[in-house]
Amino acid sequence: MTNIIVAFPKQDTARNIKKILMQNGHHVDAVCSRLFNNMFINTITIFNALRYYIIKALQNANELDGGVMVCGYRFADMMYTELHEYLPPQFEMLLVASPGNCGERDVENLVCLSTPLKINELLQTVEMMEYMITRRRKKARQKPKERSEEEMNLISEAKALLMERNNLTEEEAHRYMQKRSMDNGTGLTETAQMILSLLT
Repeated sequence: MTNIIVAFPKQDTARNIKKILMQNGHHVDAVCSRLFNNMFINTITIFNALRYYIIKALQNANELDGGVMVCGYRFADMMYTELHEYLPPQFEMLLVASPGNCGERDVENLVCLSTPLKINELLQTVEMMEYMITRRRKKARQKPKERSEEEMNLISEAKALLMERNNLTEEEAHRYMQKRSMDNGTGLTETAQMILSLLT
């Protein structure tokens, strides 16, 4: 499920947007009407203030794996541009602003909806953003992780052993290891370790 944070200078606006989203099946993790209050001034940075609100709202969550921040154009404490700058990289921003402000926005990598806000446009936009985040997460999971030099050496040793003992070409040894890896549900490095421990 995608994390949604709603941040607007007016508490009523933030609550109304939260209500619309929740009534339509979205889970809103946090609602912020100010990013600072008096206790924050001169004691912690903007970034820490934002983290404070996110962590406070999510209490038991260890980390956010991405989400959407629906926010207004201007807060008492900062502009949306500063907020965008301090958002974790896995977060997308949906700016709700006047048509003029949407047209002249200073940040490229965000989605903008013009006021007056139409409920169906808000819902469709949030769903589109959630879909894109889910796709990005899926791609990241499918991307093969880079192996360390030690792991590469282990795989090479196992291949060399298979080539020597079983008279295989490098390609055949690699295919054999891949097949064993898929059959056993293990990674290539684990398979290499297994081959080395069995054959040496």
